[in-house]
Amino acid sequence: MKVFISADMEGVAGVVHQEHTGRDGREHDRARRLMTEEVNAAVEGALEAGATEILVNDSHGTMRNLIPELLHSEAEYIIGSPKLLAMMQGVDESFDAAILLGHHARMGQPGILNHSFSGRVVRNIKINGVDYGEIGINAAIAGAFDVPTILVTGCQYAGAEAAELIPSIETAIVKKTVNRITAQNLSPAKSQALIKGRVISALEKRGEIKPFKIEGPYTVELSYVHAGFADAAEVLPIVEKISPDTHRFQSDDFITTFRYIRSLISLASSI
Repeated sequence: MKVFISADMEGVAGVVHQEHTGRDGREHDRARRLMTEEVNAAVEGALEAGATEILVNDSHGTMRNLIPELLHSEAEYIIGSPKLLAMMQGVDESFDAAILLGHHARMGQPGILNHSFSGRVVRNIKINGVDYGEIGINAAIAGAFDVPTILVTGCQYAGAEAAELIPSIETAIVKKTVNRITAQNLSPAKSQALIKGRVISALEKRGEIKPFKIEGPYTVELSYVHAGFADAAEVLPIVEKISPDTHRFQSDDFITTFRYIRSLISLASSI
């Protein structure tokens, strides 16, 4: 059994502020350790449930956060950026299950450190008329390879967002959002024990969880925090500007759709 883990940071217990998540933040190294320990708990759960191969993709920020010398020896890992599939780099049809660890709610919703790929740039991502954040889009990337997303870990709002999309999904709520930069957290030991247990239960029932798919063709509306970002990204020929701060494009393939989304965000980030 092969298990894929996409490891973000904002949904890790004890992480609540940009000082944790930012590369130059004073608390960043502590947050990296907490993230790595939660990954290890997921790996331990997967091994106990019968996994024979585990791949972890570092999915936060620069994607150079996992501490290699502290990472579980039975997991292989992808670290660094850029990556073609970004937070889901490495997933393919050979995997039996995907886990979204340390994830967070989308921009515009309640939830600790909520954003959608880039809080500085992106206001909203709408696909076929439905709003999606990282949880939905990452699960749909796995689904494009017929891989079910069986577990999301993070705050209560991340869990609710996942359950709305995938009703049978398991969640591990390791903290409760108080406001965007404040949370009530489980201790590291309890959060890790919870994650390990939920990985085991999720893998045991993986056959009951269908891959999450967004059916095509795809019409995407990407809205930016301000019009200047839309101006910068307008160089991509596929897009139509439908308002000063919103682009629309169409595609028939979901992976291609995601790559256009990432390209637009990258172009907008250039200013």
